[in-house]
Amino acid sequence: MTDTGTTVTVHGTTEAGFEGVREEFAAVLAEDHTEPGGQLAVYHQGRLVVDLWAGEGISGDSLPAVYSSTKGAAHLVAALLIQDGTVDPERTVASYWPEFAAEGKGELTVRELLAHRAGLIWADGGLSLGELADDGAVAVRLAGQRPYWKPGSEFGYHALTIGALTGEVIRRVTGRSTQQIFEERVRAPHGLDFHLGLPEPLEHRYTPIRPGVPAPGKPADEPAGGLSALAFGFAEDPPLDLIGLVNSRTVRALGPASVGGVASARGLAGMYAAAVTGLDGGAPLLEPGTVAEAGLVRWTGTDLVTAQTDGFTLGFEAVGNAYPSLGPGAFGHAGAAGSQAYADPVSGVAYGYTRRRFALPGGAAPENVRLSAAVAEAVARLRPVPAP
Repeated sequence: MTDTGTTVTVHGTTEAGFEGVREEFAAVLAEDHTEPGGQLAVYHQGRLVVDLWAGEGISGDSLPAVYSSTKGAAHLVAALLIQDGTVDPERTVASYWPEFAAEGKGELTVRELLAHRAGLIWADGGLSLGELADDGAVAVRLAGQRPYWKPGSEFGYHALTIGALTGEVIRRVTGRSTQQIFEERVRAPHGLDFHLGLPEPLEHRYTPIRPGVPAPGKPADEPAGGLSALAFGFAEDPPLDLIGLVNSRTVRALGPASVGGVASARGLAGMYAAAVTGLDGGAPLLEPGTVAEAGLVRWTGTDLVTAQTDGFTLGFEAVGNAYPSLGPGAFGHAGAAGSQAYADPVSGVAYGYTRRRFALPGGAAPENVRLSAAVAEAVARLRPVPAP
């Protein structure tokens, strides 16, 4: 552990065998040169085995914004509707949402949409904070939008729009919003602290995201250009304030399905545990075939927005490339401030991590690699050694 002169007290519990995860969490915080603080929760086979937090004003019940980790909740709803047979991923988006066919988008399938292949990363003329808070308003703008590349031909991260796009398909099919279905089928039945629309009585538990600070001797990254600048609202004048966006009560109240979720680490991990292993002996939300689909990347290549080699599944990120300690078929989603949540069906692990400060330059905070490895090591030690 690096001595930074900062005393960090870790609170919470770990089950026997997971003490190394607590040690790694403490080390990560002690090495943080900024204002350390965050939460870490891990379920194993549906049981909460790691429940940790640290930082002034942070508790295990604190509810920070989780940015794009929200997309995991939105696409769990999509996966459930596909599993039900309510949504057919091979049908065109326009067959459910006729207005979407404008500007050459009529042949795009739902599966391609979920894989970020629509080319609808932004809207001409920009999107206001009020519009970004309202998935329905974004969907109206994007239905007539000319795509930024031929739909289905390439993929690029729809950072601020994918939740509205998939949400409109869901609304056209069910008559209900992503947020309503998530509340009724996922959050409320399992008592999860993961909200797509934070109720006013819970506002006192919200932990504002604070600006990130570059590490000593490491300048902040240069502003993104091209498609990346468009996708994140940075091409606007003035550029979109991503921290102000999630710290807006309007955004928290409406819970836009791309970036507006508010959750504790327990809530993040608990959602993936409920989906894949079931919680505390309960049945999982997803059937084995759907779990396999959620972890299957059908198209790979270079993301036109992030310039990274990756791929998307049923709206989830395939996280195995980022975390070598995970098994094949692991899926989840990271958030811009550094949050990370995923399920590893092979090991039965569901993982959730949140941060107080924005992790520069954005995306999953780098410490998630170390923390995930510590969890994998702990789980490996639990497995019985085969008899000779």
